[in-house]
Amino acid sequence: MEILALVGSPRRLGNSELMAKEISRRIPEPHRLKLVRLPEMDIRPCRACYTCLFDEHTCPQADDFPTILEALLQADGLILAVPVYMLAANASLKQFLDRGLSLYGHFEKLWGKPAVAVAIAGIPGMEGYTKLCLDSALRLMGAQPQASEVVYGALPGEVFLNQDNLKTAEKLANALFGPPPEWQGESWRCQACGGDTFRFLGLEQVRCMTCSSPGKVLIKEGQVDFAVDAHEDHFFLTLEGARRHLHWLQGMKGRFLEKKKELKSICLDYLHEGEWLETTRKENKGAPAS
Repeated sequence: MEILALVGSPRRLGNSELMAKEISRRIPEPHRLKLVRLPEMDIRPCRACYTCLFDEHTCPQADDFPTILEALLQADGLILAVPVYMLAANASLKQFLDRGLSLYGHFEKLWGKPAVAVAIAGIPGMEGYTKLCLDSALRLMGAQPQASEVVYGALPGEVFLNQDNLKTAEKLANALFGPPPEWQGESWRCQACGGDTFRFLGLEQVRCMTCSSPGKVLIKEGQVDFAVDAHEDHFFLTLEGARRHLHWLQGMKGRFLEKKKELKSICLDYLHEGEWLETTRKENKGAPAS
């Protein structure tokens, strides 16, 4: 059995790496641990060319993304560990996820892989929306989120000065290949995906920030509940939904060709406005436009 740990920290032997390895130590099942340090990998920005949506579902860019994708495909389970930077996950995680269209052609193998995630913040309560980043990332990769947690520790190794964080690592380790989480019936969660973060759209309407399902706020006897509509077409929630979204994306090519002249006319109207700040790095000269 092989476990892949995606570590979103540039620090070697930092708290994210230590948490990932401690979780691995406590997984009951025999396994081999593979690790990827996302900030050290050459993951280039998505060019929005849509090439990966067709044929072999490969990206034309020559970087490290295919290496990570192959490791994801081979893994039996996933660990995601990231530090908090400016109230969110380190940008290397988003850089990787922005190439996520390349995953669609591989969802048959990726879908439902068990995964756990942990975020490490320096100050209690200052994690911002990092846990949301983790939960969304696992969904975007087609994984089955088994558990996610936030722990605290600023200095390298400080995370384990608190013995409770060792218990958290054990909790995540046991959850990885355990039964699916039972969140149905917990009315403060999204009943579509189990998410615990909502955007309020007025006094009654909400939207789950993990899966984007719409819902309403219900207040009874001083208790706040969320009634979420888990509509069938949502591509985060089922493999069939992901397939439908892939077909919708592929259909954009035909829609673009149909409206090409009209779209070009709109874009050209803005061609000469403003003044661009140019890069001074020679290696970026002549890079393809996005």
